[in-house]
Amino acid sequence: MKFAQIEDDGTLLIEAYAADRVRVNGRDYSAGVAVSARRIMPEWGPAGVEALSAADIEALLETDPQVVILGTGARQHFPDPAVLAALMQRGIGIEVMDTGAACRTYNILASEGRRVVAALLPG
Repeated sequence: MKFAQIEDDGTLLIEAYAADRVRVNGRDYSAGVAVSARRIMPEWGPAGVEALSAADIEALLETDPQVVILGTGARQHFPDPAVLAALMQRGIGIEVMDTGAACRTYNILASEGRRVVAALLPG
């Protein structure tokens, strides 16, 4: 799905997504990717939510998020709660949804100036 044209204020927004890729700032990513307002972390995370580790989540903390939006592919799949403990212990919100919903939610929150990171897994 392609989104409407985005005004450029320097905030990284997701321009499009499909089952096999996500486009950010004119570049397509087909592996996992994490996106915050000012940073792209290419090749973030494992190939699927079942392999998500605490180290993958710790890497997201570098962006100092208020909330993490975890996109798990075409369908919503919840990771092991123990993996998300680093976020919960720090009072950081976590939302798990399919990748399309994660992209849309991220764009809304980032456009509002919220400290959000979209952690998008392939599939």
